[in-house]
Amino acid sequence: MSIYTCNDCSMEVKGLTCGKCESELVFAEIGENSVGVSQCPICHGKIKSPMCCGKDMASSS
Repeated sequence: MSIYTCNDCSMEVKGLTCGKCESELVFAEIGENSVGVSQCPICHGKIKSPMCCGKDMASSS
């Protein structure tokens, strides 16, 4: 399970799921600048990783 943590305030987000197939989203990096995204392993849809305190949250996976 991907756990996203804010490095500033320690807020955590656990277990993001796909609305289409209910699979757990997994952390992935895309592009030359290594942009963090959460991706469905079944549908392959992507969303930008969560943000907190105005910054991207870091993933534990």
